[in-house]
Amino acid sequence: MPADAVYLVAGIALLVAVVLPVALDRVSVSVPMVLVLVGVLVGFLPMPEGTNLDPVDIRPTIEHVAELTVLIALMGVGLALDRPLSLRRLGTWRRWSATWRLLLIAMPLTIAGVYLVGAVALGVAPAAALLLGAALAPTDPVLASDVQVEGPTVDSAPGEEDEPKGPGDPDHFDEGDEVRFALTSEAGLNDGLAFPFVYAAVFLASKGDPAQWALRWVAWELVGKVAIGVVAGVVVGWVLGRLAFQSRAQSLRMAENGEPLLALAAILSAYGAAELAGGYGFLAVFACAMTMRSLERGSVYHQHMHAVVERLERILVLLVLLMIGIQLTRGLLDHLNWRGVALGLALIFVIRPLSAAIALRVGIGHDDECGDLDWRERGVVAFFGVRGVGSIYYLAYALGQANFPEQRWLWSTVAFTIVVSVVVHGVAARRSMAWIEQHRVSISSAT
Repeated sequence: MPADAVYLVAGIALLVAVVLPVALDRVSVSVPMVLVLVGVLVGFLPMPEGTNLDPVDIRPTIEHVAELTVLIALMGVGLALDRPLSLRRLGTWRRWSATWRLLLIAMPLTIAGVYLVGAVALGVAPAAALLLGAALAPTDPVLASDVQVEGPTVDSAPGEEDEPKGPGDPDHFDEGDEVRFALTSEAGLNDGLAFPFVYAAVFLASKGDPAQWALRWVAWELVGKVAIGVVAGVVVGWVLGRLAFQSRAQSLRMAENGEPLLALAAILSAYGAAELAGGYGFLAVFACAMTMRSLERGSVYHQHMHAVVERLERILVLLVLLMIGIQLTRGLLDHLNWRGVALGLALIFVIRPLSAAIALRVGIGHDDECGDLDWRERGVVAFFGVRGVGSIYYLAYALGQANFPEQRWLWSTVAFTIVVSVVVHGVAARRSMAWIEQHRVSISSAT
């Protein structure tokens, strides 16, 4: 394929990405499924001379593209969530009960499950098994759009004049769908909280005996960097939000001008500030978006910013999924063996669903907000632990920090798991959400 033909292929692929969401609206086929298939078809074409798609050779490029994609998605998720979360209103934290359970119970259980199955049952090297668990445990904010909230709810519709508003009552805005809220908020937060376990795998591979680094890991990677990331994100979000909504200088009140590129400035500023301070940038971006949303929760400006982020995310997802599809035909799965297949299938069908089911059942009582999820909804939340771009980033990052002899096997196993997740969760998403909605309608009719 001549180098110039790449433009034609890219143009056609982008057109497909634009048309698909509407074309597949009522079909149990997701956009990521089709994009991976398009990538597979493109992969059968001859590539321009000198093209190198080996993930080991182009690891830094994969890392940075995946990193940017996740950052864009995290900003979109933070802006989309309506439910408030405030340090000054502790009652708001109880409304996030399902999220905390998925983060603090389900994710560690998932990592432990993958590690035990890999290292103990299948004989995978401990460091590789731990890295695989850490990379695949967090749910993906990029590929799970079919089961996530659609976007920010505001006081006025897009295109209408948006009068400046005070903060108002934050309880005026909330999520009406507990399943979508749980999955969206989990995906927004667990991409940062998986980082300590990625570092644990890196330390295990490079330093060996955990007794030499466990204390430092708990104090810094597990606690310190999380705190710094959250604080950096809140500060940057507060400053930018104040400028956009309440600045005395009209030129800085970007909300009145409707300039949505502030969202991109917020992503870069929050991520850069957190990383320079030594914290987790992923958490900072999500915290920044949540903070900006909280300052003027009902402003239509949030919809403008979310729309820009969503479009940029769509382009980056297109690139990532096409590359996955292309690489599937060019040796990405060459090092996949029965151990990788067993781990990937166990994660999707057993480990994640069981871990999340346990997390959502622990301590549930009449006064627990997690009781808003009935057994059907808890089952759907438990099952939809979608794997995707975040897993690619974590794997690429870790392989750049330490030597893992199993790196090609890790690439093959992660790629296999992502493809299975894209297909299985893509087919099940629409039907599962329709099943839940039908049940809610029947309950409403009965009452």
